[in-house]
Amino acid sequence: MPKLGKRRQRDDDAVTAAPAAAAAAPAPSRRGTAAGKPAAAAAAKGTIVDADLSDDDGSDDEFLDAEINAESDSDGDYEDNDDGAEDDEDDVVLGDDDREVSAEMLGRLAAHRQALIDEVKASNAAAGVSDEEEDDAEMSDDNGIPWGGSLSDDEDAAPKRLMRPEIVPETDSDDSDAEDHENTVGNVPMEWYNDYPHIGYDLEGKKILKPATSDELDKFLSKMDDPTFWTSIHDRVDQKDVELTEEELQIIHKLQSADYAAEGFNPYQDTVEWFTSQTMVTPLSGAPEPKRRFVPSKWEHKKVMKIVRAIRNGWIVPRKPQSEAPKFFDVWGADDALPNTHPMHLPAPKAKLPGNVESYNPPAEYLFTEEEKKEWLEADPEDRKLDFIPQKFDSLRKVPAYTRFIHDRFERCLDLYLCPRVRKTRVDVDPESLIPKLPDPKDLEPFPTSLSLVFRGHESRVRSFSLSPSGQFLLSGSDDGSLRLWEVATTRCLYKWKFADGITTVAWNPSKGLSVAAVATGSDVVLLNLALVAESITADKKVAQQTLTLLQGEAAPVAAKNTADGIPMAPKCEWQKPPKKLAAHGAMWVVHHQRDVVSVTWHRKGDYFASVAHNAGAGAVQIHQLSRKQTQQPFKKNKGLVITAQFHPTRPHLFIATQRYVRVYDLQQQTLLKKLMSGAKWISSMDIHPAGENVIIGSYDRRLCWWDLELGTMPYKTLRYHKQALRSVVFHPKFPLFASASDDGTIQVFHGMVYADLLTNPLIVPVKILRAHQPVDALGALNLQWHPTQPWIISSGADGSIKLWT
Repeated sequence: MPKLGKRRQRDDDAVTAAPAAAAAAPAPSRRGTAAGKPAAAAAAKGTIVDADLSDDDGSDDEFLDAEINAESDSDGDYEDNDDGAEDDEDDVVLGDDDREVSAEMLGRLAAHRQALIDEVKASNAAAGVSDEEEDDAEMSDDNGIPWGGSLSDDEDAAPKRLMRPEIVPETDSDDSDAEDHENTVGNVPMEWYNDYPHIGYDLEGKKILKPATSDELDKFLSKMDDPTFWTSIHDRVDQKDVELTEEELQIIHKLQSADYAAEGFNPYQDTVEWFTSQTMVTPLSGAPEPKRRFVPSKWEHKKVMKIVRAIRNGWIVPRKPQSEAPKFFDVWGADDALPNTHPMHLPAPKAKLPGNVESYNPPAEYLFTEEEKKEWLEADPEDRKLDFIPQKFDSLRKVPAYTRFIHDRFERCLDLYLCPRVRKTRVDVDPESLIPKLPDPKDLEPFPTSLSLVFRGHESRVRSFSLSPSGQFLLSGSDDGSLRLWEVATTRCLYKWKFADGITTVAWNPSKGLSVAAVATGSDVVLLNLALVAESITADKKVAQQTLTLLQGEAAPVAAKNTADGIPMAPKCEWQKPPKKLAAHGAMWVVHHQRDVVSVTWHRKGDYFASVAHNAGAGAVQIHQLSRKQTQQPFKKNKGLVITAQFHPTRPHLFIATQRYVRVYDLQQQTLLKKLMSGAKWISSMDIHPAGENVIIGSYDRRLCWWDLELGTMPYKTLRYHKQALRSVVFHPKFPLFASASDDGTIQVFHGMVYADLLTNPLIVPVKILRAHQPVDALGALNLQWHPTQPWIISSGADGSIKLWT
């Protein structure tokens, strides 16, 4: 608050003298002016006239020293009616009310004025300004006229000026210019000045040019040389470095140590009781109660009617009797009778009810004999059917105390405490929904369903047979060493061979331009020219001549190999001329192996065939070329026991089935392409789909595994339909069919559709079970082969018969 000088003291004197002057002033006339007119008019307007400043001649010119703020008067009696009575002329015309200035009003004015002066003095005392300094100090305006002081006769005297402390703006001001910055742009982002040569404007409105910037090397050098680098920050507004003071550094250290920045700050100050707990005795207001407090509320009426309507409709039952919980429960009753205090409560399993054996007088059949009692005593407690020995008493009073009562109760408590109980939600599943939706077998016809022909003549097991490419002739071999040539349509035997050893494999050349068959007997593979023994096989003489030309000639020489000691080694495979007795029956060549041959398979073009020898090590798989009469060994060593081998139908790939895996090799690149995991213990047979992208194997552990080579190395499907070991699996060359033969004597026929769309998986549907052969010495159906052109299947078994199913 500003401080007052001598002028305030004179105002005090003027206010004190005003009532007396007003009472002594004569009443002026309406048309003339009186000496007391200015003072009275000024008093009526709320203006105090300073008598010391009036002229000696009593003119109307006054120097008004102070104005009373009418708004400060709480009663509102003194208001400045500037707009009500304006003096346009020198003469002032006052009404009767204005002339009668009450002494009481002027007294109240004086009291109000005195209160303002006392407040100013109290503020001066708080600021440390004495009364002498206040009397001597004078502040002048821009025109040199002092405030609240009298005009001095000495006009040249300089006015006195009181030096006041500089006003410091508040720190919590919202003005952005309150900060001590040379740049006055305020809170404007400095990025806006990136494209300008200046960074802002100073207080005079002049541009502040950007300071010179240094590169990273200069910054690093200044960083090393300047000891105050670590205590300074960069001011983005003024574009300069500012060194922090000790107080600012202390504040930063406090903030880093999670301390309060203010010195002596107490975060646990006493609670300020803004509201008191004492109830006021007197009301807050003495106004009468409003009418709305005595009129029933419309909203309460609606709420009550809503409750009444709910009671009438039965939604709310008033005074509903509460059902008391039973104090006693039936221990032997249902579980619903027991209290259920938890939503997931699981009742404990009840103990088994006592029977006749627990009776004190059990029947005689429940009593132990001496042998049973001895056996019960020698058995372990876990193996005993009863935990006690039944006893018989004449009456109940003779029954002694049960010695194991506490032990049994303890075991019961352990069972309830340690054995977990789980609530299992029973799911009602329709068994029909679990069966996959498969097409009707009638929609998948044709497939073989009935027995049409039976070929009889072999006296022992028929392990192998093969059909001609046209399907008109059949060549079969048996364990008794007999080889027979059959006509399929009539089941007539056209020719018969006899070998010393049993025949394990028979394979007809798939080329229609050749009439050659390979027969594996013992450790030899005999190549037969069937056109020499049965002219009906080759009606075309060109085929017979071409076959004879291909089989004639000499075998390619085999390079001799010696051991480390220089002893010549016998070749693992050798082409030999057959004996004369065998050559008289159409044999052209004998390919001799070191081990017994278990499998022979032809390449689709008919010039190559592969043979598999049992336990031959690296020479187990041999590839023979018919035109050159030479043999190649494709592998230096074999991983595992080789069961069978087959060529890919369209690519230069060779499939090797070992005991548990199927490996796919590229013969041109001489690399391993894939290793198929079967999961079976022992593979027995293998076949490849005519398209070449699917493989099936049969195993001795009753599994049939189907691989889709595009899907991976694990089986796409594993079928277990047979009860005994699988002996043979085979694909049909034209129809979407495949079948499996087992030692249980049955043949399982499946519909196996392979789609050209790579996104559709193969469809496998079992369609027929054929009861083919009776098991003999735990051997049933041994071999299968489809007819080349018809949906017929031919099977051979341990009973020595060959059957055609159509």
